[in-house]
Amino acid sequence: MDPIWQKHYPAGVAAEIDPSTYSSLKALIEDSFAKYGDKPAFTSMGHTISYAEADRLSSDFAAWLQKSAGLQKGDRVAVMMPNLIQYPVAVFGILRAGMVVVNVNPLYTPRELEHQLTDSGAKAIIILENFASTLEKVREKTDVRHVLVTGVGDMLPNPKGWITNFVIRKVKKMVPAWNIPDATRFTKTLSDGGRSTMDEVELGHEDIAFLQYTGGTTGVSKGAVLTHRNLVANVLQARAWMGSAIVEGQEVVITALPLYHIFSLTANLLTFASVGGQNILIANPRDFDAFVKELGRYPFTFISGVNTLFNALLNTPGFADLDFSHLRLALGGGMAVQRPVAEHWEKVTGKPLLEAYGLTETSPAACINPLDSEGYNGSIGLPISSTYVSIRGEDGAELPTGEVGELCIKGPQVMAGYWNRPEETEKTMLEGGWLKTGDMARMDENGYCFIEDRKKDMILVSGFNVYPNEVESVAASHPGVLECAAVGIPDEKSGEIVKLFVVSKDAGLTEKALRDFCREELTGYKVPKKVEFRDELPKTNVGKILRRALRDEDLQSAGKA
Repeated sequence: MDPIWQKHYPAGVAAEIDPSTYSSLKALIEDSFAKYGDKPAFTSMGHTISYAEADRLSSDFAAWLQKSAGLQKGDRVAVMMPNLIQYPVAVFGILRAGMVVVNVNPLYTPRELEHQLTDSGAKAIIILENFASTLEKVREKTDVRHVLVTGVGDMLPNPKGWITNFVIRKVKKMVPAWNIPDATRFTKTLSDGGRSTMDEVELGHEDIAFLQYTGGTTGVSKGAVLTHRNLVANVLQARAWMGSAIVEGQEVVITALPLYHIFSLTANLLTFASVGGQNILIANPRDFDAFVKELGRYPFTFISGVNTLFNALLNTPGFADLDFSHLRLALGGGMAVQRPVAEHWEKVTGKPLLEAYGLTETSPAACINPLDSEGYNGSIGLPISSTYVSIRGEDGAELPTGEVGELCIKGPQVMAGYWNRPEETEKTMLEGGWLKTGDMARMDENGYCFIEDRKKDMILVSGFNVYPNEVESVAASHPGVLECAAVGIPDEKSGEIVKLFVVSKDAGLTEKALRDFCREELTGYKVPKKVEFRDELPKTNVGKILRRALRDEDLQSAGKA
């Protein structure tokens, strides 16, 4: 096919990258340790460790995994924690030991956690103690042999670390009681590992680096198999896109999105670690007053986030008074960037809010707006280096410029497939390495892509995928529910919220009772925010509930209100 985007690629940005620059993520990480040893690497709650310290700590953890835990190359290790220094230490250690990282959302319910641990076959988990009670409920149903527990203050210098843990445990009471007798403190694994030596492991491009779970159309999440080549390629693609806008060893990066999410994992942690940047880890970005105070402490040069995060910052007192003179890049992804937010951001900061597009399955970056973009243009930008985009019709044939079809992507960052799900892989991957995104889009004559609609019924809440089947399967298990359908409806704060349409067989069933029931089984953002009871739901002639009809009806009624 004719790669139209190459003709319009911004001057100074490499149209091709060479993934063989690094043999693996391990090689990329260790190259940074060697280059930037004395530079600050990660800052959390006012405490900073250097690249040299990150090197030592991750090496110690890798040695513990190999020698004390007896894990082998390719074994899966789950990580369940927010943005703390423990996260990069653990993830880098797992990768250096030749093992596979399984990122887990700390807000998961026991049911969701059990599925991910059993599906991945994880043999160990590093978990923040705040969530250990969730693991306790399901651990015996999984293959997890080693449980490593950490506290928020464990990597902070004392007495600050002791005080932090005391306040979180005893004053704020944020750590529910838990009992896992054979659990080991993460700090002990580091000290024990320090008495051993990490064995060097030979890794190549086709070895698996991450099992990154994403929602499934069958109601359960599935693991995207991301290889070392996928992640190395996407880091190099991000660096090519940024070009001369970044200065090695001098970037100060605000990392507020959770690192267990693919956007922050690649864009912030891996990309900026590869150029010696300092990641400022924000453990609780929902406390926007504290977040703004933290921003005031650092001459930050890069910030990433979803539309709702940028909008909330703009509406937090004190944000507009910050010093934005060092800021060079603000990147929005995970959900559509809205024009009012982008324009407000540029007015306040003096820098554009650039929109990017990607998927878990593309590691994630696929399209980004050029750095020299003039204002908000409503597009997801141009395909990044070594990436091809094709707009295809239902018959799989490529459509002419300007026509709307399914967005398909090809490039070195496209996943190897779904873990243990060959049927799902076959549905998503086309001949020649093309990935079907499920998003409907068009491309203009300059190669810019515009998302028009969503082919899937997936709901996007603040950048997180919510799949209707999962919500429906939980709601339908309530004894008072006969039929139900979940759809996404527009919301100013989160982009979309989940609305549940219900046919009840119990006249006494209330919206509150059903939402409380769902909250026991679903992470907060998946819980329906609205419930509407109906006598019947629209269906096809074979009995399939028409979610789109419900969504359209809701939009029409909202427009008339």
